[in-house]
Amino acid sequence: GAGIPLIAVDIPHPHATYFGVDNYRVGVEAGELLAGYAREHWEGAVDWVLGLDIEDAGPLVQSRITGAFQGIKALLPEIPVEAYVRMDGRGMRDKSARLIADFLNRHPRDRRVLIAAATDTSGLGALEAARELKREKHVAIVGQDCIPEAMEEMRRPASPWIGSISHEASNYGPMLIHLGLSILRGQTVPPYNYVEHKVVTAAAAAEPAP
Repeated sequence: GAGIPLIAVDIPHPHATYFGVDNYRVGVEAGELLAGYAREHWEGAVDWVLGLDIEDAGPLVQSRITGAFQGIKALLPEIPVEAYVRMDGRGMRDKSARLIADFLNRHPRDRRVLIAAATDTSGLGALEAARELKREKHVAIVGQDCIPEAMEEMRRPASPWIGSISHEASNYGPMLIHLGLSILRGQTVPPYNYVEHKVVTAAAAAEPAP
């Protein structure tokens, strides 16, 4: 109401200029990683595709899971629609661990489960559940954010954590300042300003830093 411009970082806000990752695109690329794993290790056969969502974050962030499902469907169109299940992990480790543990306990014979997590923290909860149930070989997990614990997990031999999408948050500062100055100068800026992201696989995580 005071006419103060607002930039919403990562999670959109009404009447604000959005700055952050292209949620749908990072979701699609996470799904493509999962589909590639299923092709290589399970001959393309998949029992379930689980999406650990964040319903409270709104539809834009939820499009990470929408995109992940679409990325898998594009490469593995034979998976039936009823095999896709969304769960509200709320981006939280404990909540996601409980959801995945409950699901795996209800499907003890299914050995090919793809899991797309809206955040690495949620994905680590899924991993914790699979590990406690000794079902690590039955799942493949891709997260979002490339937090240190996820990067460390990717370096573990035979880990079901196969990748994460880096949102390159360390580069946000200069771009945010540039965007803010453009707004203050009265320049026209796009309503959505997407940052460059990067797909990080287990193989890339294992490479020594330059």
